[in-house]
Amino acid sequence: MEQKITCLIADDEPMALELIESYVNKTPFLELRGKCINGFDVLDLLAKEQIDLLFLDIQMPGLNGLELSKTLRKKNRVIFTTAFDKYALDGFKVEALDYLLKPFDYNEFLTAANKALEWFSLQRSGKQPVTSNDYMFVKADYKQIKIDYSDIYYFEGLKDYVKIWLKSRPRPILTLMSLKSLEETLPADRFMRVHRSYIIALDAIKSIERNCVIINDQPIAVADKYKDIFNEFVQKKSVQ
Repeated sequence: MEQKITCLIADDEPMALELIESYVNKTPFLELRGKCINGFDVLDLLAKEQIDLLFLDIQMPGLNGLELSKTLRKKNRVIFTTAFDKYALDGFKVEALDYLLKPFDYNEFLTAANKALEWFSLQRSGKQPVTSNDYMFVKADYKQIKIDYSDIYYFEGLKDYVKIWLKSRPRPILTLMSLKSLEETLPADRFMRVHRSYIIALDAIKSIERNCVIINDQPIAVADKYKDIFNEFVQKKSVQ
């Protein structure tokens, strides 16, 4: 059986604690290690228990959920639970796995919990995207998606996630991996890291303007760290 995800619940409302506890107990891959009514209790519990996932209310007395999330280690992931949708952007900024707006039912809870399962499964397996000479497979939306290299504009890194921008669809594919691990699997003659947040498809470059490449009308900065190798590529391709 796959290793369970240990979790805690933090909420200053007793009824909310009880409801989320019942949801956790119904979910086979979750193991509840504790319940807290404020952020300081969470810190105490984290010092005593091995916790993977935190279901955090945002509005709590003393230390609120957003403030608390900024103190956590990378291995601790967060799903926010709150009655106020105004915090959604803040939740995205601290890279929460999901954001549950109260009142939420078990199906909504399970969808969020499955995102956590996917993240922890990938981290524990250490798996890399499967690649070939002309295409790659990446895991997204609970399936393996085949992507032709020729269809790629660029990759955009968001810490633990990567957005893959394609010619064939208006919205990017979001997959759970680091840009660094992806860079190690891509063919160097077709893709190049030009910024800590971007890997570009070299054949997708439309033009070069000052310190930016233009791909699909999107300017992407070439950072100082990558300028020498990029300029070398441009010189080799330039017609004198």
